[in-house]
Amino acid sequence: MSKIKKFFTRKKEEAAFKLKIGGTLGQGHALNAPSEPSGSQRKSNHKAYEPPKRKELSNEARAAAAAALARIETKDTREFNTSLAAIKAQAKRELEAERKVREDRKADENTSETETRPDVTLACQGVFFRCPMISDEVLPKKDWKVKIKEFLYQQLESERALTSCLIIQNCNTKEKAEECVKTLIKYLENIINHPEEEKYLKIRMSNRIFSEKVRYVEGALDFLIAAGFHEIEIDNESFLIWSKDNIEEGQDLPTLLDALKNAGPITLELERNIKVLLPSQAKRVKLPDDFYRMSPEEIKREQQMRTEALENAQVLKTKAMREREEQRVLRMYRYALVRVKFPNGIYIQGTFNVYEKISDIFEMVQSCLSDETLEFNLISSSDGRLSDDDMEKSLYDLRLIPNVVLLFSIPDQVNTNYIDTNFLKEELLLLVQSL
Repeated sequence: MSKIKKFFTRKKEEAAFKLKIGGTLGQGHALNAPSEPSGSQRKSNHKAYEPPKRKELSNEARAAAAAALARIETKDTREFNTSLAAIKAQAKRELEAERKVREDRKADENTSETETRPDVTLACQGVFFRCPMISDEVLPKKDWKVKIKEFLYQQLESERALTSCLIIQNCNTKEKAEECVKTLIKYLENIINHPEEEKYLKIRMSNRIFSEKVRYVEGALDFLIAAGFHEIEIDNESFLIWSKDNIEEGQDLPTLLDALKNAGPITLELERNIKVLLPSQAKRVKLPDDFYRMSPEEIKREQQMRTEALENAQVLKTKAMREREEQRVLRMYRYALVRVKFPNGIYIQGTFNVYEKISDIFEMVQSCLSDETLEFNLISSSDGRLSDDDMEKSLYDLRLIPNVVLLFSIPDQVNTNYIDTNFLKEELLLLVQSL
């Protein structure tokens, strides 16, 4: 089965499943809509975290990792050394240095502004995605848009009908696609319901509705051709005339109507983009523009407005005013950067959608541990330990955006006992960034 047909088969299965269980579920929540402020959160039935099943490394992968570590350890000592001992020693030295700096400059650290420099390196280079339907590549969203368009036009010749439905949804703005699909559905329904009425079997190409909603939408004319229309001239005017004999082989109008209704954007999966950092590399840093819902110009304007509002405010804000301001700021962000600090000073970093759950953070951490069965806690500096009741809450719900540092700890143990312990898989230490 081709990738295009697999897409529509999956869509039909999802639609049937939703229809089957729809009566037993409450109202859903759109991913792009802010969560409602939670009052009393219902208790979660979340049990102790169970790590995801992971495939064992192959012998070839283990050998490659060992060889890479060996090569690094034998390099000139002036180069950055990623051996376990060197990383631990470097982290320990940096922790001691930071402690001395904090003791000497406590007065200068009263405001967060002193910690960030305007020319500081970005925390990550952007937000990246995978597209399982097309390939295993990891790319920014803008690059995937180009790749998806190229892929669909390559499939057009062999599967014009189904592919054109996806082109309409993926190569046009959402508004144009929706209006076009509504019009195309009407054309097909008219033919299905009134097969003998000639007025429904032809479309005047100069017709205002056709010109505005169909003619200049990518994929629309390809769909009509696959559905049985062909262009002819009548009295020096262009028309699209429908004939059953012209329908793409293996298709019929009810099937194409169903395809129009089920087609949608091709799904991209957020890449976690895991990084391993030393303490000196985990300073509070600026986020790339990809993390915001707004354009860079809108972000600057928003920040300027906030600065002016703070400077001009001469009265104390009420609690309601502060909450509205907080909500407005939080809605600026689409993604969050989560860092987890281990007792030995090493950090891991991952990218999350702001509506992903706290359990997803635990899953990322668990997958990075050398012992994936190890029980652990994550502690937020503002709210304390994340509990079982928090597992189904989102990062947005707990205000863990746009970036947060969580502390890794072992239950009922003092973290200083583990200051020389490495918890991460050794192959992950290869991801430590050179200073």
